[in-house]
Amino acid sequence: MSVAVKTSAVKTSLPGGCTFSEDDWRAIASFWYPIAYSHSVGTTPVGTTLLDQRLVIWRTATRLCVANDICLHRGVPLSMGEVKDEQLICKYHGFHYSTTGQCTLIPANPQASIPSQLCLKTYPVKEAYGLVWTTLTGSADDPDALPFFPEWTDSDYQQIQPDPIDLEAAAGRQMEGFLDVAHFAWIHADSFGDRQNPVVPKYTVEANPRGLQAQYRSNVSNFPKSLQHRVPADFEWLRDFTVFLPFSALLKVHFPGSDRLCILNAASPVSARKTRVFSPLCRNFDQDQPLEPVYEFNYQIFSEDKAVVEAQYPEDLPLDLRAESHIEADQTSIVYRKGLAKLGLSRRYTA
Repeated sequence: MSVAVKTSAVKTSLPGGCTFSEDDWRAIASFWYPIAYSHSVGTTPVGTTLLDQRLVIWRTATRLCVANDICLHRGVPLSMGEVKDEQLICKYHGFHYSTTGQCTLIPANPQASIPSQLCLKTYPVKEAYGLVWTTLTGSADDPDALPFFPEWTDSDYQQIQPDPIDLEAAAGRQMEGFLDVAHFAWIHADSFGDRQNPVVPKYTVEANPRGLQAQYRSNVSNFPKSLQHRVPADFEWLRDFTVFLPFSALLKVHFPGSDRLCILNAASPVSARKTRVFSPLCRNFDQDQPLEPVYEFNYQIFSEDKAVVEAQYPEDLPLDLRAESHIEADQTSIVYRKGLAKLGLSRRYTA
């Protein structure tokens, strides 16, 4: 499902109060990001922020729409309004906007001729993996717009949608933490890691046009502590990471037998140092079990990471590899940082 994009010869302006440098904002604004779970967008408009741009998401009987969250009359957020008969209606004076963003009715002057310029800035939108995605400057026709997550639509897999996690941290820092395998024994010692098993075996990382692929094999269990008795002796876990620059990664965990757990870490940069992380996941096992423990375990892991990522200093993710020390276990981080640099981001990239 998509909406038409308003095109203009004028270069897209940065949002007011933008926390990114202009070059960095333009380098990442063309990519697609999740801005809400699909189930959270119903008949009531939803407000959110992406790359410092305030947005409104609304759904009519025929379309899903995204636009700047501002009525062009007196600057009231349209997310305060309502949706009725295919129209988004402003709460303040009742200005009506169509699904293309065009103002169609001014209730105080119903006979007024409405200029075509009285039109919201709208954005392309897609729904996939239980999420609403958009881009601020990209194209709806981009074949690589979204991460590749085929298991989500596989009938053998159960779809699970944990609540998003909000971080007072840069999206790049969060992503790097998700890819890091050396912190399991330390940050996740209470959830699934083991302080007595901190060694990171050698693993492979390969860069590709969309990001990177990393395969990490170890005997660190992915089960929560209460279920680790289910792991066969000497079982070797495979964690297969696929990164889609700049801020999405799919992790496929190979459990014993043919059991698989797939987690999409989709970090949506609210601003330079605020991030909302969506983590839809699916599995092809234990589908007859209640989901509450899954949500609790997912929240525990992300909370353990959150405490550290929010405390990292500098807040910027340094793309100059000389700025921080690196060890052999940091191969994925190094390739990831190099990938961000190739996008044209500055050496002290702030997101």
